[in-house]
Amino acid sequence: MSSIGLLVILSIYLALLFVIAHWAEKRGNSKWTNNPYIYTLSLAVYCSAWTYYGSIGVAANSGLNYLPIYIGPIIIIPAWIIILRKIIRISKVNKISSIADFISLRYGNSRFLGALVTLICIFGILPYISLQLKAISETFHVVTKTSPHSNVFNDTTTYVAIALALFASYYGTRYVDASEKRKGIVTAVAMESILKLFFFILLGIYVTFFVFDGFDDIYAQASMLENFKEKNTIGGIPQAINWFFLCVLSLFAIFLLPRQFQMAVVENNRESHVKTAVWLFPLYLLLFNIFVYPVAWGGNIIFDGQAVNPDTYSLLIPQFFNNQIVTVMVFLGGFSAAISMIVVSSIGLSTMLSNNVLIPYGFLGRLQSDVQETNTKKIVNIRKVGIFSLIILSYFIYRVFVLEYNLFSIGMVSFVIIAQLAPSFFGAILWRRGSRDGAVVGIIIGFLICTYTLLIPYAIGITNFDSNFIANGPFGIALLMPFQLFGIDYLDPVPQALFWSILFNSLAYLAVSVSFKGNYRERNYAEMFVDIDKYITMHENAFIWKGTAYTSDIQKVLNRFLGEERTKRALNLFRLKYNVEKTEELADARLIKFAENLLTGHIGTASAKILIASVVKEEKVSLPEVLKILEESKENIIINKKLTETSNELKAITAQLKKANEDLISKDKQKDEFLDTISHELRTPITAIRAATEILHDDDDVPHEMKKQFLQNIITESDRLNRLISKILDLEKFDSGKQKIYVEQNNIYHTISETLRQLNQLIENKNIKVEIVSEKNSIKAYYDEDRITQVLNNLLSNAIKFCPEQDGIITIFIKETDQIIEVGVEDNGKGIDINDFETIFDKFYQSSNQNIRKPVGSGLGLAICKKIIEHHKGKIWAMNIPKSGAKIIFTIPKIQ
Repeated sequence: MSSIGLLVILSIYLALLFVIAHWAEKRGNSKWTNNPYIYTLSLAVYCSAWTYYGSIGVAANSGLNYLPIYIGPIIIIPAWIIILRKIIRISKVNKISSIADFISLRYGNSRFLGALVTLICIFGILPYISLQLKAISETFHVVTKTSPHSNVFNDTTTYVAIALALFASYYGTRYVDASEKRKGIVTAVAMESILKLFFFILLGIYVTFFVFDGFDDIYAQASMLENFKEKNTIGGIPQAINWFFLCVLSLFAIFLLPRQFQMAVVENNRESHVKTAVWLFPLYLLLFNIFVYPVAWGGNIIFDGQAVNPDTYSLLIPQFFNNQIVTVMVFLGGFSAAISMIVVSSIGLSTMLSNNVLIPYGFLGRLQSDVQETNTKKIVNIRKVGIFSLIILSYFIYRVFVLEYNLFSIGMVSFVIIAQLAPSFFGAILWRRGSRDGAVVGIIIGFLICTYTLLIPYAIGITNFDSNFIANGPFGIALLMPFQLFGIDYLDPVPQALFWSILFNSLAYLAVSVSFKGNYRERNYAEMFVDIDKYITMHENAFIWKGTAYTSDIQKVLNRFLGEERTKRALNLFRLKYNVEKTEELADARLIKFAENLLTGHIGTASAKILIASVVKEEKVSLPEVLKILEESKENIIINKKLTETSNELKAITAQLKKANEDLISKDKQKDEFLDTISHELRTPITAIRAATEILHDDDDVPHEMKKQFLQNIITESDRLNRLISKILDLEKFDSGKQKIYVEQNNIYHTISETLRQLNQLIENKNIKVEIVSEKNSIKAYYDEDRITQVLNNLLSNAIKFCPEQDGIITIFIKETDQIIEVGVEDNGKGIDINDFETIFDKFYQSSNQNIRKPVGSGLGLAICKKIIEHHKGKIWAMNIPKSGAKIIFTIPKIQ
């Protein structure tokens, strides 16, 4: 493909990234930009051009040695639930925006330590960014079949670097508060992660199944190549030790690389997103590595005996078979892997550079304007220039130094340098005794050993200077040979550099921390970091500070960087949270910490401390005082927590009592209605009986026919009275547990038919159509037939009562399962009020919505039905049928 054509495609691709980033910024709260999958995919910035090209090169040259770089993260990822969540909580509480802020704040908010961490990161990551530019340059020339230009103005990578610098400096500095979420960048990186994975899998499928005839074919042909067996075995104990240290190295990298800290911690919106990352990120790494081996050895087979760079097999293979589409797509995948790493790393480094070096050591004095907009513009410009400069500087490192080494070797060197932060980083969250001096000494010693065992030999290799330093050691001392330090000759250069540097780094960190006590501020932050879960809700309470400070002075400082409106809003929230009066003039430790946190995102932890310290008068606090205050703070937090829990319990109990009271009032009202109804129901038959009896008693001349009618009325009303009393007694027996049921195997279809026969006259009087829906007419179940007949009689009587005068329909459904029989009685009446579904089965209850007219009945029928069904270990409930009436359903067990 021509250079111009490929440049056009790259321009379109970069424009698409701009559009995605812009769209995501505009829709910051959209579910498309704020979800656990976008978060997890953004973590795949770990898979840079080194992964995309370098892994294939390593697999081609040395077999399985590419795997440890992915095994380490996969091993540690399950621990993210504890470790990463803890780091995220600490960072959110303290508004931390970089790993330099994190480490420096833990060790007493040390300005020097923050600057040291920043310089270590810059020293380790700039060559890594250069590596990405090298990958872009080399692969561009492979695709276009052109040669590299010595003139920077003719080098395509020059313009790619400038475009990336502009993109990162624009979208990476959208917010002056560096702890704000950059949803545009995160979404763009997530999209690139999808594309690079898709293109890499596409390449793997193409090579494995189109160029070759599957995995077996590749293995069969590759096994015929020279040294295949030697390259594809883990080896003995020495090689296993090398693998172990490489796994440890990558384990450190997943936490300590500035781009990983940026995405995993700073850009995290919700802790719950970590749960998805714990399984999805390892799956992503697994998918990425499925086809590394087939592509690497497929390349070895195709280009056997030819002088080609194995790093570029992914492009050379499709190009060899004239498949331009796959070649360009693979190039775009590698381009995505490179630029996502460049953009995120430069943003993270720029934040560290501005907040921990430039502002606290130089520009802080220039941020004295009382106008917030002026200070904000200066801070943003510092970061923009920082991002632009870092990427351009990386470009020149690529031009001068990186060209001589392959992708894998450069990446490993960067990892070892960044690993020097490991003891102080993990000690920060796990060990209270860790001190600032221990961290500083450990990092410096580790970096010096790393320089001696790795950087100097690599620099000698770049200059091609013939030196005995590597072969014989300085002054011919064999024990000091950089690649075989102290006589250990079975470790490769990178594992050896890691081993010795981390060993002396850790020993120095531990020894100095134990030997020399840190100041009170270090111990204060140690408690707040290690026990973050205790302080997370009221963390300002745990901050120890003694001295004199005025709220008005602190407010003026905040106004300069946050603006009057935001400052006022923040202080109001603080007063509300801690119940502080607005008229309070003196500031306490809580407000000092609160103000430092507000400034941290803008100018970093060290500069925030300097600014607040400039307007307050602090007194020294002894270590015993710190421990005493912290103990009191812990007790206060525990007491506050218990008070909060008690308050919540009281609220819950109050709500329950209120509901119970409402239920009692409702029950009392239902009871009154019930008594009114029962009184009426009892008086009616008694009155009728009395009237008929008096007539018969007082008048001997009553005609015989009329006398028989009066006697029939007496019998009817007596039966009615008997039924009412029986219902009340039945309910009382069920409530007291005295009622017994006699369960036998019966045919529910037959029971329903018999009940319908008893009610046949009522059904015919209203011209109601009755239908039984059942698959068969013999359905056996265990129940008390008399009691279930009573339930059916009640349900059918209600259905008859509420059916319309014309075209009434009652449908009885019978459903059979392995365990239960379900019976439903449905009518086409006016239905049940939606609020009455549960309460219609309460005793004393009568529906309040039956055309306003007082319903006929005692209100006991459905209550008795519920008791009968429950005694059968079944359930009963009501529902409405759309465009129809009500349906009441009950179940009874099929098996005894």
